[in-house]
Amino acid sequence: MPEPRRHGVQGALLRAWTRRGALAWLLWPASVLFGLLSALRRALYRTGVFQVHRIGVPVVVVGNVVAGGAGKTPLVMALVKHLQGRGLAVGVVSRGHGRRSLDCREVLPGSPPSEVGDEPALVKRATGAPVFVASRRAEAAAGLLAAHPATRVIICDDGLQHYALHRDIEICAFDDRGIGNGLLLPAGPLREPWPRPVDLVLHTGAQPAFAGFTAQRALATQAARADGSRVALSELRGQPLRAVAAIARPEAFFSMLRAQGLSLADTVALPDHYDFDGWSRPDGGDCPLICTEKDAVKLWRIQPDALAVALQFSPEPAFLAAFDALLDAKLSSKPVSARESIHGQQTS
Repeated sequence: MPEPRRHGVQGALLRAWTRRGALAWLLWPASVLFGLLSALRRALYRTGVFQVHRIGVPVVVVGNVVAGGAGKTPLVMALVKHLQGRGLAVGVVSRGHGRRSLDCREVLPGSPPSEVGDEPALVKRATGAPVFVASRRAEAAAGLLAAHPATRVIICDDGLQHYALHRDIEICAFDDRGIGNGLLLPAGPLREPWPRPVDLVLHTGAQPAFAGFTAQRALATQAARADGSRVALSELRGQPLRAVAAIARPEAFFSMLRAQGLSLADTVALPDHYDFDGWSRPDGGDCPLICTEKDAVKLWRIQPDALAVALQFSPEPAFLAAFDALLDAKLSSKPVSARESIHGQQTS
């Protein structure tokens, strides 16, 4: 069953970003202005007009240059678990997109997603690692180190364009969209010109658009409820399900469910980071509700029986080996005192 097309301004832009058509060229002058302002901002950080903050441990930024989700958070969680497996104390910082609070705070197991953001809440739940959110990621990193001084590595979820926080390793994630039509916002999906120097490129989709490392993506074999009980996806085959997703590409989740042999009587695609406040299950039968792990941290408040399916995300071994080599070189270098501020030592 084909997925419904997105309508309105958002849908028109998403379609325009796939090719250099009339709408893209109409918006091209605005993208030139966007590019000039972005370049000026980068230059102000490089020349020391704006301050760049270095902290006392290596910082790994996982981001993208394309607007919208590209698999950054699953990659962050995979890296956290990889480093935990190596015995390294690792923490995560984020802006906490969509949260109502503005302060710097630690994400605790019971923190409401509305106060810390859905992705930080998911990272905390999935990894148990220290997670801090703040409007300024440098402030979040300082807060994390103050609360957890044994931390050896900090991973920044998103923030490739957040130059105020010095980064030691940059990882750029791409999904199957690649760079779209190759134009800057709003004529295209790019936040900054590509190619640009980064340490590692990882393709999170099934069809990489250009060279780089790859990752395997698959749904977990079980779905979980809020009370911790689980059911095998194989047991759900043959019964109608209502799927809901509030992620950047909900259609991809729906397709993965169908690929597991599940029957979707209905699909509900909501805006990314949708908070589910006041949301109610659509009329029409009592089909079990199935959702993403990211949505479950919010949806379980009002639909505790919703079935959440986690994404199993596995970067290829060569990527992890390259990452370890870069990180080990940083860890072996002489440490810098925590919260030291520098000017201009920025590579991106």
